[in-house]
Amino acid sequence: MTLEHLRVRIEDSIAFIELDRPNKRNALNNALVDSLDSAFCALDDDIRAVVLTGAGEHFCAGLDLGENSVREPLDVLRTSQRWHKVFHDIQFSGKPVIAALQGGVIGGGLELALAAHVRVIETNAFFQLPEGKRGIFVGGGASVRVARVIGPDRMTEMMLTGRKYSAEEGYRLGLGHYLAAPGGGMIMAKQLAADVAGNSTLSNWAAINAVARIHDMSMSDGLFAESLTAALMQSTPDARERMEAFLSRKAR
Repeated sequence: MTLEHLRVRIEDSIAFIELDRPNKRNALNNALVDSLDSAFCALDDDIRAVVLTGAGEHFCAGLDLGENSVREPLDVLRTSQRWHKVFHDIQFSGKPVIAALQGGVIGGGLELALAAHVRVIETNAFFQLPEGKRGIFVGGGASVRVARVIGPDRMTEMMLTGRKYSAEEGYRLGLGHYLAAPGGGMIMAKQLAADVAGNSTLSNWAAINAVARIHDMSMSDGLFAESLTAALMQSTPDARERMEAFLSRKAR
């Protein structure tokens, strides 16, 4: 698959999607966002997990200000909604996305990273929301995804001060789930993807789609949705086979 500013390769049942604008620190322009959309839409049922990476020293420096410096309000609105749609589809495609993060994970790059389900942070990574220093506001979903992870108070502080959080600080805040040595993020992400790909496809789909939506519900609605999801999952042939295999091994 040939896409502008993006490299895609398939290895077994895992898709490797790499942002490929290293000379721009993988900053997101319209063409790259369109390529991300096309790449995820093209993944077929044989793909059971995705590894998302960035070429070069940085994962993603966020919005390409050279392309998106001064624009009319309607253009900004449409661009923001385009990012929302693409990142939503990444998060809710049903395919687990494991991101390997190195160097700068800044602004829109952090918004993209938070659309992934598992995040590996290399110890040379740093996180930043510098929009306040640029006179702009987040537009790719940070006020929802980032604020849910670190809290609105902490996110407000990040935007006001432009503070950089180190890999270790980001890990403690929940911006990532694993720490890896520099250069080791891709190796760990690949191992995690292979492990997750071995799960039931429907179980992965439920974890990705149900948990986030239940979080938006009232307690009673969330518990009801959980029961429905559990009833659906536990009645599948795949679940029966996996549970029988587990009980058989346990009985030995």
